[in-house]
Amino acid sequence: MGIIREMQRAHARQVRAQRQAQAVAYRHHQQLVRAAESARKAAQRAAAEDARERKRLYVEARLAEVAASNSELLGHLEALDTLLATTLTVDDHIDFDSLKKSVNHPPFNPGSLGTPVPPPDWRQFAPPEPGGLGKLFGGQAKYQQQVSLAQHAFGQAQAQHAAAEADRQRRLAAAYQRYQQHCQKTETEAAAHNAEVERFAAAVAAGEPAAVVEYFGMVLSNSVYPDDFPQQYRLAYVPESRQLIIEYHLPTMDVVPAVREYRYVKARDEIATTARPGKEIRERYANVVAQATLRTVHEVFEADRAGLVDTVVFNGIVDTTDPRTGAAVRPCLVTLRTTREVFAELNLSRVEPTACLQHLNASVSKRPEALAPVRPVLEFDMVDKRFVDEVDVLADLDHRPNLLKLSPTEFESLIQNLFAKMGLDTKQTRPSRDGGVDCVAYDPRPIFGGKVVIQAKRYRNTVDVSAVRDLFGTLQNEGASKGILVTTSGYGPASYEFASGKPLELIDGSNLLYLLAEHADVKARIDASELD
Repeated sequence: MGIIREMQRAHARQVRAQRQAQAVAYRHHQQLVRAAESARKAAQRAAAEDARERKRLYVEARLAEVAASNSELLGHLEALDTLLATTLTVDDHIDFDSLKKSVNHPPFNPGSLGTPVPPPDWRQFAPPEPGGLGKLFGGQAKYQQQVSLAQHAFGQAQAQHAAAEADRQRRLAAAYQRYQQHCQKTETEAAAHNAEVERFAAAVAAGEPAAVVEYFGMVLSNSVYPDDFPQQYRLAYVPESRQLIIEYHLPTMDVVPAVREYRYVKARDEIATTARPGKEIRERYANVVAQATLRTVHEVFEADRAGLVDTVVFNGIVDTTDPRTGAAVRPCLVTLRTTREVFAELNLSRVEPTACLQHLNASVSKRPEALAPVRPVLEFDMVDKRFVDEVDVLADLDHRPNLLKLSPTEFESLIQNLFAKMGLDTKQTRPSRDGGVDCVAYDPRPIFGGKVVIQAKRYRNTVDVSAVRDLFGTLQNEGASKGILVTTSGYGPASYEFASGKPLELIDGSNLLYLLAEHADVKARIDASELD
């Protein structure tokens, strides 16, 4: 019985131990399950947080993209709004001395050639002297033999050093000679450049047309505009009337952004735009045209310290495509003739550009978006090519008729024939009974037509403003709708100022030559030197 009881107790203890082990294992398993679940939930939370963070960063990136686009848009608009203001703080005059080159030679740098070759050192060749015992056993004779060999080797080393040093000196001298030649070449080139600058400055001061045109071309090329501006132009100078003609390429209306604002639509994940109203685009474009006109004229007058230009003619054209026909067109959207005296009275820092153009009697397209042109006050191609960029090297062999050699009657007849060719019904008046009128013409066009009085002045010198006033008085007395004054010379700023805003047309010598060639097929010239 005792054995059986003991066996039962042992079995019970074993079962208890197994159950306890199972309970411990179960608890450990449950801990692992809870840890895994916790880790899984943590991973889910981290993934969700990561997705939210990625989404947040993506939205921030899109918003930053919109902010950058709006900032660029505002910067472009500011550049357009301040076209005129930005040039008022700049001195547009070109100092010819600043174009000259100064020569500052760097010091001669011989490099390694500047260091002499170190001579051989006898101590590196001399054999060691024999010690006390060496002298007793024939060491002295051996030492003398070694000294003799060393002296021979040292002599060879000295000869090699002398040759190497001589070669260094030769190469050093050659390098210095090249340095001097380079310096001389630089000085010669600088002297030639500076002499050319001085010749150009003298030509500008003398009012040579080609030099004057080049100078003002440099002035306008220094003017910094936004990147989408064409910045192309043609210049011509008429010395008789001290008149500079500018044909300037204006940007198209595309220069004004069609987008008013960028915004990010999160729901659709897209960047949307708000269109700029058409009325605002037209107003801004008109302002750009006005600013570019005033800016160019200002830069010319400010750069003209020598007083070469009394009058500026500005024609602003657009090189574009007519959307109705697909043909290339170059309409003139603004035209202006003004004088230095009138322009100097303006306070450009405070003017409203479009109103200022009206004050200056400029003609501005009423519908620039439709490329509606205005008639230039002076066609650029009417300017005598001699005043643009050509030199007539065969002037002595020119057989074209010289208008200055015509008699007054012949000249008046020529003018009458010219306007007849241009479509007017002309009648030449009798001498001394014309009341200041050389030709009376009638323009047959309805509305724009009417009586036209024409006066011809075969002058060598500038026509005085009194002649323009007289023509205007005659126009009023005759009840004419327009007066035309034609001369072989030119007009001063006072004449243009008086004629501004009045039904008067002033045609100078260069315009006359163009009209004769274009409409009457008469190739003439104006040469006062043949009358001396």
